[in-house]
Amino acid sequence: MEQINIHAAKTHLSSLVEKAAAGEPFIIAKAGRPLVTVRPYTEPVISPRTGFLKGRISVPADFDQMGSNKISDLFEGAL
Repeated sequence: MEQINIHAAKTHLSSLVEKAAAGEPFIIAKAGRPLVTVRPYTEPVISPRTGFLKGRISVPADFDQMGSNKISDLFEGAL
């Protein structure tokens, strides 16, 4: 991978960015010490999360009422 001095990178930024976008990554260095790597941007692959457990779990019909008696007892101080 090509290493470019920071001053040269500032001077030739647009041509360097075009090279990186074409698939030629490079390193920007200061006083010979590598600072950053410039490489082409790639879109992250995001898989859809909706329905990923379909067919693997089941939700009871009374899901919204589960434990309501115990909860009301806790609020009323019955326990």
